[in-house]
Amino acid sequence: MNYKEQLANLLSLPTGLDAQQISSLLEVPPDMTMGDFALPCFKLAKQMRKAPPAIAKQLYASFDKLPAWLERIEVAGGYLNFFLSRTQFACDILNQVSAKGEQYGSSDEGRGRNIVLDYSSINIAKPFHIGHLSTTVIGSALYKIFNFLGYHSIGVNHLGDWGTQFGKLISAYKRWGDHDTVEKGSIRALLDLYVRFHEEAEKNPSLEEEGRAWFKKIEDGDSEALSLFHWFKDLTLREVSKIYDILDVHFDSYAGESFYNDKMQPVIDELEAKGLLEESNGAKVVNLDAYDMPPCLILKSDGATLYATRDLACAFYRKRTYDFYKNLYVVAYQQNLHFKQLFKVIELMGYDWAKDMEHVAFGMVSMTDGTLSTRKGRVVFLEDVIAASIEKTKAIIEEKSPNLQDKEKTAQDIGVGALIYSTLSNSRIKDIVFDLDRILNFDGETGPYVQYTHARALSVLRKATSLPKVQPDYEVLTCPQAFAIIKLIAEFPQTIRRAAEKYEPFFITRHITSLAQAFNKFYYDIRILDDNAAATAARIALVDSAATVIRIGLNLLGIHAPERM
Repeated sequence: MNYKEQLANLLSLPTGLDAQQISSLLEVPPDMTMGDFALPCFKLAKQMRKAPPAIAKQLYASFDKLPAWLERIEVAGGYLNFFLSRTQFACDILNQVSAKGEQYGSSDEGRGRNIVLDYSSINIAKPFHIGHLSTTVIGSALYKIFNFLGYHSIGVNHLGDWGTQFGKLISAYKRWGDHDTVEKGSIRALLDLYVRFHEEAEKNPSLEEEGRAWFKKIEDGDSEALSLFHWFKDLTLREVSKIYDILDVHFDSYAGESFYNDKMQPVIDELEAKGLLEESNGAKVVNLDAYDMPPCLILKSDGATLYATRDLACAFYRKRTYDFYKNLYVVAYQQNLHFKQLFKVIELMGYDWAKDMEHVAFGMVSMTDGTLSTRKGRVVFLEDVIAASIEKTKAIIEEKSPNLQDKEKTAQDIGVGALIYSTLSNSRIKDIVFDLDRILNFDGETGPYVQYTHARALSVLRKATSLPKVQPDYEVLTCPQAFAIIKLIAEFPQTIRRAAEKYEPFFITRHITSLAQAFNKFYYDIRILDDNAAATAARIALVDSAATVIRIGLNLLGIHAPERM
């Protein structure tokens, strides 16, 4: 039963509003002692021509008989507070979780709608570093969340596989590299060559021209240049696929910048035909002065295309290919202006689907010891951070649970989960500074804490497997410790929807953390297994539902939930 919906229906007649309007007014009080739902009557004052306290009393008097699921109603100033029948509520919610299992909170609301998600978008021949973690795990979580709500998610890794940096890399390889060293060292060997090129170019500026010349050869289809370019690309994808596998991140397309080389001209021609292109110092731009934005550069003075040109071609390709309901770009906030310009240009071209394109921005990521620079070789490889997190977890397991089975897999699940959880534990727009000691803490608001709570719940369930099956006595779940868990379980489906609507996976992170905290309070305060079989059965049902919801939440974030820790 959707209690909020039922309440809205009950209040529709006495207020004169439709149920949807009432539903938007209903709130969940900050303290359970104030009720399970509250109707603030302030917004009704104008329509009902009474003071809010008088409206609350009038509505209270309109209830002759309460339905079985509603225990009582109280007037508190301008508020009407509703208290659910906790026994009935507990029974309904736990039975719902039991019936739906791992699909609890899912829906088919997105059926027939495609969501294109552009995330991770690594650069070929450059390191997959800590700065890529946010886009990768935010995008992956949204991919899973939208699929869970019935949408068809399409994950795109828009590879950075075009530009003069590839000419520079070929120049560096031809001068100082060899096949075996690069094949063995992979991205790190390529990074060494890239860094050396920039160091040498500072002393010998002519190298820059040599790099541009090699890139021109790639553009012209030179066989040697193309062969090296594709080799660098294969090496990179081979290396990063290992990291994606560890992070449980998947893509449906790796169409990157080079894919759109032959798809830009029709867009440029259309911009020209619609009178949107203007000349500016020899370059071609779309003037956006009227929208308080600098001009969007489409063609350089030498006729070369830019990011905006490619992203325009990309947007049109995605609309044609996927007919998306939403096209989401999970990209750092430094690109805010770029995407505002991109969306505005498409709107000016006369396409109303420009409104379906959104920039899902996020903050900067760094380690405690500073910022990142690929050119200077000052990067923190994501592979190293993951390995360090797993190794540190192994040491903790050896110390606290030396007899744990499958320690390697559990250490990976916890170590990787800690990184993902830390990235998704706050609003995505916040900057993140990683501190391994903090994020691997088993006691704070961390991934390991939530995972350990799940493992603890499963431990209780294993102890209960031999108990007789009896009808649960849900009355025992009306205590504050148990009911706090039930309320959080009941709110979980709406939390998933909110995470999807706001493109904020952290709503789920926060929710399952609160659930873990509520469960641990229940675990310490209440004796779960006792001589009263019916009471024990109800508590076991609660433990099972709590574990299910925590596991679903972790999985939606891309975090595994170990059974033992």
